[in-house]
Amino acid sequence: MKSILTITLNPAVDISSETETVRPVRKVRTSNVRYDPGGGGINVARVITALGGEAEAYFLAGGETGSLLTRLLQAEGIASHFIPIQGQTRISFMVRERSTGLEYRFVPEGPPVQPRELEPCLDLVASHKGQYVIASGSLPTDAPPDIYARMAKLTSARGAKFILDSSGIGLQTTLKQSRLYLVKPSLGELEQFVDRKLDEAGVRQAASDIVASGAADLVAITMGVDGALLASARGVLRVPAIHVRVRSALGAGDSFLGAMVWALSEGRTPEKAFRLGIAAGAAAVMKPGFELCRREEVLALNAAALSAGSEGQTR
Repeated sequence: MKSILTITLNPAVDISSETETVRPVRKVRTSNVRYDPGGGGINVARVITALGGEAEAYFLAGGETGSLLTRLLQAEGIASHFIPIQGQTRISFMVRERSTGLEYRFVPEGPPVQPRELEPCLDLVASHKGQYVIASGSLPTDAPPDIYARMAKLTSARGAKFILDSSGIGLQTTLKQSRLYLVKPSLGELEQFVDRKLDEAGVRQAASDIVASGAADLVAITMGVDGALLASARGVLRVPAIHVRVRSALGAGDSFLGAMVWALSEGRTPEKAFRLGIAAGAAAVMKPGFELCRREEVLALNAAALSAGSEGQTR
């Protein structure tokens, strides 16, 4: 078992609740309020830990919200370490409307981060002994667009594997300036990267092109109810979604990535790890709000999918 390092540059305290109907102007009274530690890398570390792996979550944090985020992680038993910043860690809100089942999400952009506040992250990536480094989540305001690319180069220099789940300029710059072991964009993020809408054939081609360019060894594209696709030098594996009762789509991508990397760290092939990731994503959407997948449900869904023959097609 190998320790996995996760980096979250723009974390959040995630607050979820529900109400009967969302109306403008009037006060909207909510119930079932829940506080969760949030941010891509943090959630990935939570999933890896829940599955029985060893993960260390490093994240930038500042202000009273940053202190609350740290306490939430400690209460959950996650090995975590914060890197202090001057700004206030953001709070994201989700309100579920019971009358329609719709979810309303409010996500601030987060505090600005100075280059000097990012230096400890680079030092950490260069010195950490873990075999896998996962950077996940959006870039903070004022962060240099090449920060993930610099992390990838430092990771590769010590013989470890760098994994990225981000979007926009951070994803674009990293794929152009460095080589990744695994990149996991959603379909929307992939379309943003190539600057066009993609059909099934287009998704296959775009993912394969990233592999062929040398930017990444593995490209995993998550497509919600349409399943997922894995591109590598071995070809393209297309696996349908596992059909479950959906309560919330929040956390599905983080659950997918956490389970896939955990399986890779346990010595499973990329294809088997990919399928476990799909099971974890399905387990996550069965949960309300920001809740993530649980180990027993992930393993059960994965076993059921394999026995049903949902192994997908390779081209």
